[in-house]
Amino acid sequence: MLIELRAENYAVIDHAIAVFGPGLNLLTGETGAGKSILVDALALLMGGKSSAEVIRHGADRAVVSCVFEATAGAEAILEENGIDVEGTEVILRREILTSGKGRVFVNNQPATVAVLKQLAPELALVHAQTETLVSFDQGQQRHLLDRFAGISLEAVNEAYTKWKQASDKLADLLEGEQDRLRMVDLWTYQSKEIDAAKLEPEEDEALETEKRVLANAEKLYAAAMGAFDQLYEGGISVEVCLRAAIKHVEELARYDGKFNESVQQLKSAGAIVDDVATSLRDYAEGINASPDRLAEIEDRLAIIDRLKRKYGKTVAEILAFSEDVARKLSEVEDRDEILKTLRAEVDRTAAEYRKAAAALSIERKAAAARLAKQAEAQINSLAMKVRFEIEVAANEEEQNWSAAGWDEVEYRIATNAGEPLKPLHEIASGGEMSRVMLALKVAVEETTSKNKRKTPTPRTLVFDEIDIGIGGRAAEAVGQKLKALSRGQQILCVTHLPQIAAFADQHFLIDKRESGGRTKTQIRLLDQRQSTHEVARMLSGATVTETSLQHAAQMIAASK
Repeated sequence: MLIELRAENYAVIDHAIAVFGPGLNLLTGETGAGKSILVDALALLMGGKSSAEVIRHGADRAVVSCVFEATAGAEAILEENGIDVEGTEVILRREILTSGKGRVFVNNQPATVAVLKQLAPELALVHAQTETLVSFDQGQQRHLLDRFAGISLEAVNEAYTKWKQASDKLADLLEGEQDRLRMVDLWTYQSKEIDAAKLEPEEDEALETEKRVLANAEKLYAAAMGAFDQLYEGGISVEVCLRAAIKHVEELARYDGKFNESVQQLKSAGAIVDDVATSLRDYAEGINASPDRLAEIEDRLAIIDRLKRKYGKTVAEILAFSEDVARKLSEVEDRDEILKTLRAEVDRTAAEYRKAAAALSIERKAAAARLAKQAEAQINSLAMKVRFEIEVAANEEEQNWSAAGWDEVEYRIATNAGEPLKPLHEIASGGEMSRVMLALKVAVEETTSKNKRKTPTPRTLVFDEIDIGIGGRAAEAVGQKLKALSRGQQILCVTHLPQIAAFADQHFLIDKRESGGRTKTQIRLLDQRQSTHEVARMLSGATVTETSLQHAAQMIAASK
């Protein structure tokens, strides 16, 4: 749901803030007051084209921003684009500079227009006078049909995934045969070079330690034997001093029992000294100062270092690289068998996909006839006389396969008698487009509601001047349809008709005022009394009469 929309220095808007609510939000005002400007501002935030011409005269930039309630889909899109999710809201901001350039921010983090376009289907669908910002393309048309029929894409999606994975594996194996043969020669050389070295895990660390010992043999021998003499064999060694101390403390213990524990502690220290001295002596005797062994170790480390430069920083990484190369060589040796298996897998999964996609096509074609009939009736109740059809064409070639099936879904309409059916986006007027979209949405929502299907996360729908060319009963029918649709989704609608304005849950007035020699557009949320007065103005014109006020109150009461 759209929570807030702001515009600064945008066209004739100096600074405007609108806080929207759930249900039906209607925007009214005099012609030229700037109602469509707010819709255009929201359209920019959905990824629409920008121009420096929208910057208010005298300002260096225009800024539009809005706050939406977050959806799971929107959060996933943000994460894919490396944008942090902030609580339960999605904040969009766009700046347009006089140079024509601009900046985009999502949750106060730099982003791109492409991200706005990705987010748009999750947040809002804007039907403006000049264009449909989230283009109602074949993907959107197919999605609406699937929602109407309650069609599940799970089976065809699963079949497509299996086929695509098998096809990609086969393509990778067949691609670049010459390159593959060259790689086989390289892998073979690498495998032989590593195998010839006969590496052992952590061998380099052990050799480095042994090298340090051999290179410093004399120093190590002198240090070990020096410590041994100090601890054990010297005239005033630690061992001699401890024995003397033990005798004195034992003498004390004969007369005072509290020294018994001290005697044991000194004897334990003596045992430790004895053990350390023995270890030092054995270490010194084991030192081998052989120059031949040192040269042998240096040669071995040189081999390992050369392999590290090529295949990994450690012996473990080199061995892992060798295992990977061996696996690749094994796959090449088994290539013919693998190819045979993969081709069989591709054929099997393709057959499963064709079966699932064909079943989906049959289901869609049946649903298309039902939706077209209901949509045509809904459209013609809105002061239009149209023929409406939905064409489902199965394009069975592999290049047309997708996780949503192979169907191309196109909505076709003829708005005047005797004219041929044309794709929906080719109809002439923005008002007609808005009414057609309203009728389609109502047809779908009524069906899903009757069938008690789980509705998706509510999305904001925006209709700009949906009432062009209608009045009377048709206008009241539009209001009723907007109201019905708003029970499940938030609706923003610009209208000139009091019959529609009477249905508002939140009524906003857009008006122009002159201040300091400049024209400014303002937006105000009306209370019940103010809303009644505005509907009365729309009924009677510039002069609001008591009769028009009573009529407005009756219309609003009837709409409830």
